[in-house]
Amino acid sequence: MGAEGATRGEVRLRSPKGPHWHWNLKGTGRADCWLPEAAVRWLSGSRGSACSAVSLRFKSLDFNSFKQLGVGGGWLALGCASALKAKQGLPGTAAPGTGLRNPALCRGSCRTFSPLPPAPPGYQVTGVFMKNWDSLDEHGVCTADKDCEDAYRVCQILDIPFHQVSYVKEYWNDVFSDFLNEYEKGRTPNPDIVCNKHIKFKCFFHYAVDNLGADAVATGHYARTSLEDEEVFQQKHVRRPEGLFRNRFEVRNAVKLLQAADSCKDQTFFLSQVPQEALRRTLCPLGGLTKDFVKKIAAENRLHHVLQKKESMGICFVGKRNFEKFILQYLQPRPGHFISIEDGTVLGTHRGWFLYTLGQRARIGGLREPWYVVEKDGATGDVFVAPRTDHPALYRDLLRTNRVHWIAEEPPAALVRDKMMECHFRFCHQMALVPCVLTLNQDGTVWVTAVKAVRALALGQFAVFYKGEECLGSGKILRLGPSAYTLPKGKSRSSVATEGPSDGPGSGPAP
Repeated sequence: MGAEGATRGEVRLRSPKGPHWHWNLKGTGRADCWLPEAAVRWLSGSRGSACSAVSLRFKSLDFNSFKQLGVGGGWLALGCASALKAKQGLPGTAAPGTGLRNPALCRGSCRTFSPLPPAPPGYQVTGVFMKNWDSLDEHGVCTADKDCEDAYRVCQILDIPFHQVSYVKEYWNDVFSDFLNEYEKGRTPNPDIVCNKHIKFKCFFHYAVDNLGADAVATGHYARTSLEDEEVFQQKHVRRPEGLFRNRFEVRNAVKLLQAADSCKDQTFFLSQVPQEALRRTLCPLGGLTKDFVKKIAAENRLHHVLQKKESMGICFVGKRNFEKFILQYLQPRPGHFISIEDGTVLGTHRGWFLYTLGQRARIGGLREPWYVVEKDGATGDVFVAPRTDHPALYRDLLRTNRVHWIAEEPPAALVRDKMMECHFRFCHQMALVPCVLTLNQDGTVWVTAVKAVRALALGQFAVFYKGEECLGSGKILRLGPSAYTLPKGKSRSSVATEGPSDGPGSGPAP
C-alpha cells in the first residue's frame, strides 16, 4: 500500500508499518522517519478519528516543518501556552517523557490564538487563560472577556479542562509600571518582552508547575529550542546560580533558543529575556510551521471562531485608542518645542517629549512636509527633528546595553575569552539582522558596534543578539553613540546619550 501526500505534493508516504507510515521528501532521496496513521489520514485527505501514535523522530533538522505531525496531530498557535502533565500507568501508552506530546491552550488576554485537536492518551492536557489587564479599568476596551470565551469554547471542543488565572496585579507592577517609567524617562520600552519575562515564563510557568503539577508548558510563539520533545519531559529543576559572571559549568547542557523555520514569523525576539529555568521545560510546537498551515489545522478541527479573529498588532492594553491620549492619562504633560537639528529653528510645540521616539514622524502643525524625530532633550523637553526620513541624524553605529540576559551561556565563552565577539542583532521585531561586534564590560554590559550605521536606534529598546540560528539573549539599550550627522561636526553632541532624563544633544560621557 502507499499514499501520496495531499500538501502540494511535497510528501511521499509509503510502506505502512503497523499504524505508521514511512515518508520522504520528494526529490531529496531521504526517508528518515515514521508518520502516525492519523497524520497520514490528514495528509491524504481522510479525516478519520485520531489513532494512538508515537513521537516522530528525525535525522535531519530539515524536516522540522513536519515534526508536529508526530505529536498525535497536536497543534498550538500564536499567543498560546499550555500545561502538560504525564499520566502514568495507562496501558498501551508510552512512558512519561517518551510518549505523545499534545499541548493545549493557555491564553493571555488581547492576543490572537489558534487551537489544537484532541489530546492523545498518556498525557493530561489543561487549558489555561491568563488575564493580564483589567478591562473594567478601561471600560471594556480590551477584549479579555471575549478572548476568555473563545478559549473556553476551544477547550470544550477539544474536551480538555479549562482554568482561568489573573495576573492583573503582577502585570501592573512588573510590566505596565515599567512601561510608564520608561516613557517618563524618554525611552521606548517593549512591554511584550517584559511580559514574557515576568508573566508568562515566570508567573504562569510556576503556576503550571507548582499548582497544576505540569511537567512542561507549551508556548504558541514561533520559535524552537535545542531540545527534542521527549527531552523536555526529562528535565529536572535546576536553579541557575546568581552572580555577575555565572560559572558556565554549573548548569550543564543549557537549552538554546533557536529561530523558527518560518523566518517571517520568527518570534525569538520576544523571548530573548526568558529564563533558562522555564525554557528547558517549554515546548514550541509551532517552531517548524507556517501560520497558514496552522490555520488549516484549526479549520480541520471546527475552530472557525478562532480563524475569524484578527491578528493583534501593537500594544495590547492600548488597543485602537490614540496613543497620545492614552499615555497622557497616566503621565503629566511636559510641553516643549520641535527644533530643527540643522539650524536650531523652532518649528512648533508638543505636549511631551516622551510621546515621541527616534525615527517617528513628527506631525508639526502648519508644516506640510514631513519631519522626523532624531534626538530628544529631557532637560528642556525639546524634540529635535530633521527634514528627511533618511537624514544622517537618524543613523548611529554604537550603543551600550544594560547587563545582558544570556539565555544559554552567560556570557558566551568566545566573548569571555576575547572580550569581543562578532554576531548579529536587531532591536525591532522582523527587522533585518545587523552584523555587529560586541565588547564585554566588567559589569556585564556590552558595547555594540554595528558594521553599518543603523536607522532610528532608541533608548529603552532591546538589542537582541543572534549567532547563526541561535538567539543568544538581549540587553536594554541605555546609551547611544553620536549620529552620523553630529559626529563629523566634532561638537559636544558627539557624546553618548546617557540613560538619565537628559538624553539629548550634548549629554552623556564619551564612549
